[in-house]
Amino acid sequence: MDFVSTRGGDKVSAAEAVLRGIAEGGGLYVPESFPQISASEREEMLSMSYPERAAHILAKFFDVDREELLAEMQGACERFEGEDPVPLVKIEDGLFILELFHGPTCAYADLGMAVLPYLFEKSQEALGRKEKLLLVTATSGDDGKAIMETFRGRENVRAAVFYPEEGVSKMQRLQLTTQEGDNLDSIAVRGTFDECQAGVKKFLRSEENRDKLMENGIALSTASSINVGKLLPMTACYFSAYLDLVSSGEIEDGKAVDVSVPAGNFAGLLAAYYAKEMGLPLGTLVCASNRNNTLSEFFSRGVFDRKRPFYRTMSPCLDVQSACNIERLVFELTGRDAALTVERMKSLAGTGRFTLRPEEMKKLECFFGGYASEEDTVECVYEFFEEFNYPLDTHTGVAVHVARLYSRKRGEDLNAEPRPMIVAATDSPYKFPQAVYYALTGNDVKDSFKGLKRIHLLSAMEVPDALKSLRYKPARFKTVIGTDKIAETSLSFALS
Repeated sequence: MDFVSTRGGDKVSAAEAVLRGIAEGGGLYVPESFPQISASEREEMLSMSYPERAAHILAKFFDVDREELLAEMQGACERFEGEDPVPLVKIEDGLFILELFHGPTCAYADLGMAVLPYLFEKSQEALGRKEKLLLVTATSGDDGKAIMETFRGRENVRAAVFYPEEGVSKMQRLQLTTQEGDNLDSIAVRGTFDECQAGVKKFLRSEENRDKLMENGIALSTASSINVGKLLPMTACYFSAYLDLVSSGEIEDGKAVDVSVPAGNFAGLLAAYYAKEMGLPLGTLVCASNRNNTLSEFFSRGVFDRKRPFYRTMSPCLDVQSACNIERLVFELTGRDAALTVERMKSLAGTGRFTLRPEEMKKLECFFGGYASEEDTVECVYEFFEEFNYPLDTHTGVAVHVARLYSRKRGEDLNAEPRPMIVAATDSPYKFPQAVYYALTGNDVKDSFKGLKRIHLLSAMEVPDALKSLRYKPARFKTVIGTDKIAETSLSFALS
C-alpha cells in the first residue's frame, strides 16, 4: 500500500513512510486508503491467536512477507506475560477492561513496537538502503522505555529519547534512566512533554540535519506514533477485543461496541478510529482526558485550543496539550484536504488554536470527549477497587470515569439502549504505585517499591518482574538539558 502526507506531496511506499518517519514539510503519513475487513473475514479471524490477528491486519498495510511478519509478531508476544498478550477482562455485564500492559515495559506502547524493528529492516532492504539508523523520539514516559527496550543492542540502530524532567512518575523515571544498551540515550528536558515533542519534531523536519547525518552514513527517523510503523499495529488490539466478545458469546458479530481510551498524544484513540474506518463495528469512541483537557474540549466544541494552563497530574501520560496525532484526524475530517490541513496546523503554530467547520463537526459525532479531575480519578480508582477488587492505574481510572459519563449521557440525553463498553487499560497500576496506592487507601508512600508491595498485598495482582527488577539497577542516564539543546544533543549522540 502507498501512503500520503497530511500536508500534501507525492505518494510514497510503505517502506519510505516507515523509514522516514515524518513527511517532508512536517506532515504525517497516513494510508492512501483504509483496507476493509468484512464480516466474513472477521469470522475467519475468530479462531486466530492475537499474533495471527495482528499479522493478518498489518499485512494489508505493509509490503512484507506475511509469514515473516507473523513470526516477528509471535516472537514479540513471547515477551509478554501470560498466555494472552491482550486479555479482555469482563468486569460486569456490558463493561470490559482491555489489558494492554502485559508487555516487557508494562504499557500499551509495547504493542506498537512489536514489529517496528522488522519494518525498519525490511524498509531498508526494499529501498536498497544500508545506512545506520538514528531514532529520535519525545516521550511522556511510556514510548521512550518501550523504544529503548525494543531496540536495545540492535546493530546499526541508535535511539535517543527525550522526556520532561518533572513530567514522569518515579517508576517511569527508573525505567528511562536504568535501561541497558550501549546504543541508547535517555535525556531529561527542562520543560513539558509538548515542548519536548516540538523540539524533536523540529529536528526531524530539518533537511539540514538529515543531510548532515546522511553524510556520515546515518538515516534519521523516529519510533513514536508519528511513525505509521508504530501507529498501525495499535489497531490490532481493538479487532482482537471485539472478536473476543463475539467468540465468548457476549455479542453477535455486527453489534456496535463503544471504546474508551485515555488520550494523551491521541495515538491509541486514533488507532481505534482507524479500526472503525476499516469496518470494525465500533460505536462511540470516548476520548478521556485529565485536567489538560484540550482534546476533550475539541470533541465537544470543535475548537482545538492549546493556550491554557498546564497541569502536572497523577496521570502524566495525559499531560499533553498539543497532541500530534490530531493532525491525522483533521486530515480525515477535511475530506483529506491537505491544503486545509496545512492551514489548520499553521494556525495552531501561530495562534495556538483552530476551529472546525460545521460540516466537519458533523463527522465528530462518533466521538465523545470528557475529562476527569484529580479528585474524579482518585474516586474512580477507589470505588472501582471497592466494587470489583480490580486496581486501575490512574490513566485507566480517567478512562473509566469518562466512559461512565458517556454511558449516563447516552442513557439520559440520547434515550438510547446501553452498548457494551471496552475500556483500554494502557498501563499497569504498578507503573504509578504511589498515585494508585493513595487512590486505594488515602495514604502516601514515598518509596515506589514499598508501593508495589502494598498494592500487591491489597489486590493480589502479580507485580511484573520488569518493574521489581528496577530496584537495584543503577541509573545510567543523568543528562538534563533545555529544549534548545535537543538538536545539538541528538547530533552529538549520533556522531559520537
